[in-house]
Amino acid sequence: MDKPTIPETDRQILFSLERISEAFRVLLWEQSKDTGLSPIQIQLLIFIASHGPEKCRITYLAEEFNLTKATVSDSVKVLVAKGYLLKTADTSDSRSFSLALTPSGRETAQQVSGFNTVISNLMAQFSADEKNNFYSVLHSLIRGLNAKGIISVQRNCVSCRFYRNSGSEHFCTLLQSPLMAHELRTDCTEHQTQE
Repeated sequence: MDKPTIPETDRQILFSLERISEAFRVLLWEQSKDTGLSPIQIQLLIFIASHGPEKCRITYLAEEFNLTKATVSDSVKVLVAKGYLLKTADTSDSRSFSLALTPSGRETAQQVSGFNTVISNLMAQFSADEKNNFYSVLHSLIRGLNAKGIISVQRNCVSCRFYRNSGSEHFCTLLQSPLMAHELRTDCTEHQTQE
């Protein structure tokens, strides 16, 4: 069976996305050397610093990062032992807990969150229109990956109960505001899954 031919532009886009992904891995490993934390431990600290307690649980983190619960648990144990995280018991379920940053963890999360500064500095050179168009394409690609089951957790506007769409017009009922395509969020803190 012949392999489908990928148009040259598509092939170059795929290669470019792979190179950008590699850059993120390299930057995370460089940060890892500076802090003595693994790349996943760095990502966990950054995520916990910017999300509420309901998303800072082992099961949710495993889904978010497409890892096993055991892998996340091992990383969390190290972060607790280093004094970066605290476990907060769930009052409704004694077997469950959420994770919170300690003051030292908050400081470290702030320090490591700049691992991608090189990329954000490069993006600052693009015009607003270029960034808006690029973001719209990336947002659609991420939605497609989620629909195919490759990305499991999705907190974007389109999957939110507050989102309305009529043709090409986007609207957020929480904000009571229309949204341009480049204003659709990929990681919304107010996201509530559609029922």
